[in-house]
Amino acid sequence: MNEVCKLLDIKYPVVQGAMQEVATAELAAAVSNGGGLGIIAAGGKTAEQVRAEIQKAKKLTKNTFAVNLMLMDPNTPEVVKVVIDEGVKVVTTGAGTPKPYMKDLKAAGIKVCPVIPNVKIAKKMEEMGADAVIAEGMEGGGHIGVLTSQTLWPQIADAVSIPLIAAGGIGDGRGVVNAFVAGAKGVQCGTIFSISKESPVGNNWRKLVIDATDTSTVVAGATIKDASRIIKNNIASKLTELELDQVSRDEFNSVMNEGLRNAVQKDDVEDGLVFSGQISGMIHESLPAGEIVKKLMDEAQAVLGKKIELI
Repeated sequence: MNEVCKLLDIKYPVVQGAMQEVATAELAAAVSNGGGLGIIAAGGKTAEQVRAEIQKAKKLTKNTFAVNLMLMDPNTPEVVKVVIDEGVKVVTTGAGTPKPYMKDLKAAGIKVCPVIPNVKIAKKMEEMGADAVIAEGMEGGGHIGVLTSQTLWPQIADAVSIPLIAAGGIGDGRGVVNAFVAGAKGVQCGTIFSISKESPVGNNWRKLVIDATDTSTVVAGATIKDASRIIKNNIASKLTELELDQVSRDEFNSVMNEGLRNAVQKDDVEDGLVFSGQISGMIHESLPAGEIVKKLMDEAQAVLGKKIELI
C-alpha cells in the first residue's frame, strides 16, 4: 500500500494545501470526500473558530481531514488543545517548530506532518518524531523557501526515512509523476484547489488564476525573510515599495493579511492579495475538489502507462 495513503488513512496520496483564509471546512471536506486529505487552515483564527471549522468538517465528511497549525500565531497552544479535544487525526505545521506541541500531539495519536524548506530542517523534524514531511519548493504559492522543487525533493528523499510529500509546482499528472520519480510518496497541491468549486474565493480570483501565464506571479517579502508568491497586481507593487522602504516585518505582514482578507472576502483582486503558484499558467478551469483529486491520479497513471498501486 502507498505509504502516505496508509499513514493518513486516505484513498489517494493527494493533500490539499493549507491556504490561509481559503482552506475552509467546506474545501477540506470536499477534498477528503474525493479521496485525498483536506486541510483546514488555523492561521489567523481563534481557537473557537478552529473548533467550529472542525465540527463543520465532521458533518460534511466521514473521511480523514487535517488541521494546519500556523506556529507563529500566539494562540497556537489553545488551537492545539482544540485539535486534540476534537479528535483530529492529522496535523500539518508551518512557520515554526512543532517541538513544544509534539509530545501532546503524538500522545493523542495524531499524525504530524511539518512543511519544511530544506534538508537540515527535514532531518530535525524526523528526529523530533514527525510522521512525514511536506517539502515545498519556491514555485508554490503562498509562503515559500529558496530552493526549487526539482532540487529540494530528491535531496529530502535521500535525507530522511519518513515519507516525503512533495509540494510546489504540481498542477497536473505530470507533476505528480515528477514528484514520485524524485522520491515522494505523495503530493500536496494548493493553487489548483484554491479555485475549486468549493473554495471560498470569488469569481474574480478564479478568473485571475485561470487567465494567468507562467510569468504572472512575483515573490514578495524576500528581503524581510518572509517570502510569499503572489499574482502581480496593485498590492504586489505596494508590497515591493514597502520592502524598498525597509518597513518592519509586522507592518509588512499586516498589509499582506489585510490584502488577503480583501481578496477572499470581497473578491478584490486589484488591491487584494492573491496567493498563487507558478503552476497557475497551466490551470484553465475551475473544477470540483474531488474531481481534481481523481484527475491528478488519472493523469499520472496515463503518463506512466500503468496503474499506480495504492492498495
